[in-house]
Amino acid sequence: MNDDFGVVVSAGSLRSGGERAVRFPHRWTPEGVTVEADFTGAHLLHLAAAGCVLNDLYREAAGLGITLDGVRVTASGGFDTGNWASTGIGYSVTLDSAAPAADLDRLLDVVDEVAEIPRALRAGASVVRGPR
Repeated sequence: MNDDFGVVVSAGSLRSGGERAVRFPHRWTPEGVTVEADFTGAHLLHLAAAGCVLNDLYREAAGLGITLDGVRVTASGGFDTGNWASTGIGYSVTLDSAAPAADLDRLLDVVDEVAEIPRALRAGASVVRGPR
């Protein structure tokens, strides 16, 4: 088993300044987001989960009237390299905000419930190749 598939996405005051960070435009932040990830299938799977959580933090914060100055989401997990089955994905969030801790905790709970990619992964998703 290999657990070395960590990724980091960040925005606002928590954007990465590292030379390996790739920058992308972002709907909710004028400076865009930074992504730190290798380009493997395992990393991309984790990046999908982390990116979705970051996006939904900004979306849900706006709906709750919470200002986020910065967001960093780290996701990682293992793969059984014998059959390349995921052993699960874990993520953690760092927020930079003047909002009360209780409001930020509520935001994290809401996002954990509604984030589309984590929800699809938790439910199990069918992947089918189409015709040539």
